[in-house]
Amino acid sequence: MKRLLFTLWLGVYTIASASAQSSYLLRPDRVFDGEATHEGWVVWVKGERIAAAGLPGSLPAEARQAQVIDLKGMTLLPGLIEGHSHLLLHPYNETSWEDQVLRESRAYRVARASKHAELTLLNGFTTVRDLGTEGADYDDVGLKRAIDEGVIPGPRMLVATRALIATGSYAPKGFSPDMAVPQGAEEADGHDNLIKAVRTQVGKGADIIKVYADYRWGLKGEARPTFTEEELRLIVEVAKSSGRPVVAHASTVEGMRRAITAGVETIEHGDAGTPEIWRLMKERDVAFCPTLAAGEAISQYRGWKKGIDPEPERVRQKKTTFRQALEAGVTICFGGDVGVYAHGDNARELELMVEYGMTPVAALKSGTSVNASVFHLDELGRVALGMLADLVAVSGDPTQSIKAIRNVRLVMKGGYLYKTP
Repeated sequence: MKRLLFTLWLGVYTIASASAQSSYLLRPDRVFDGEATHEGWVVWVKGERIAAAGLPGSLPAEARQAQVIDLKGMTLLPGLIEGHSHLLLHPYNETSWEDQVLRESRAYRVARASKHAELTLLNGFTTVRDLGTEGADYDDVGLKRAIDEGVIPGPRMLVATRALIATGSYAPKGFSPDMAVPQGAEEADGHDNLIKAVRTQVGKGADIIKVYADYRWGLKGEARPTFTEEELRLIVEVAKSSGRPVVAHASTVEGMRRAITAGVETIEHGDAGTPEIWRLMKERDVAFCPTLAAGEAISQYRGWKKGIDPEPERVRQKKTTFRQALEAGVTICFGGDVGVYAHGDNARELELMVEYGMTPVAALKSGTSVNASVFHLDELGRVALGMLADLVAVSGDPTQSIKAIRNVRLVMKGGYLYKTP
């Protein structure tokens, strides 16, 4: 099957049919391979994979026949892996979550998501873990297929489809109890219903099962746990029998504890984490996706002016808990809950990870080799022989200044060029 090759030429996207990738020799100033920086390295791409990486003299003679792409002044690194995305959402300061779920048609949302996918890819994020369609049923499965078959440009996708919620916990609020309103995820409770819901999502195309281990459904609107620990264990057991990991939205101490002990692989948000919770995550080898950028974005939508106004309590708390997680040695995944804020602005999370206490190198590892390992993406996240050729070049050196990650000049996915200098 022929694919579509998207390139950037004089600021205009042109589309050409291509049946096979070419052979390229990429010559940047340096290569960040997902672990460390190597000055003077070159990378040979043949077809969809990396055929060699190292000093020019170490490459085979065949590499000299490849098309040379000069990346002077640039750093080449693995394509970035976004760990928490919602391509079917757009920023809440444009349209509230409730209005997106209730008033935007699925056709409209898919059209927007197609543009979001393109923006994500062209800004250097070649893979996304998309954690729920937020009321758009299984439309992420179709979006993933359209990308995989070259119908539209976009990142590789790991999809969670509808996600699982406890009945009554996660839906647009303020309606008469006599009315049935669209849900933001799939309601399921108890032994038989949970088994059926997990298996249905798997059968419809889910790569991941996502659960909401807590949500804002307390008596006073505060976040409280949803599923029991027994229910969460059942979800994990059924998902794992099909080879799918389970990830948990969890921001309360008890919600996090239940999800961790039940066997989920990642905790999303973790706003109220404690030193005890971080130690438990470290012991159980559960990774943390902090979504720093979403928290700051929501505070800004509510009127906070960063750098001018005092920090809101939720931002101060997030800085504290993030540093506690770092000190405890918890594995940190890069993922910002993009969709709450603009797609293509994914680098915002990397910048905040550094601002909140990580080194630029640690943040880059989180967005490449760490996420690849945690998400079981064995052929991605590193610049090495045999890996899929998902590569990004940026002007400057993001290992010294993380802001350089925004200066994207080249994007390659599977050996195809989508953006060139």
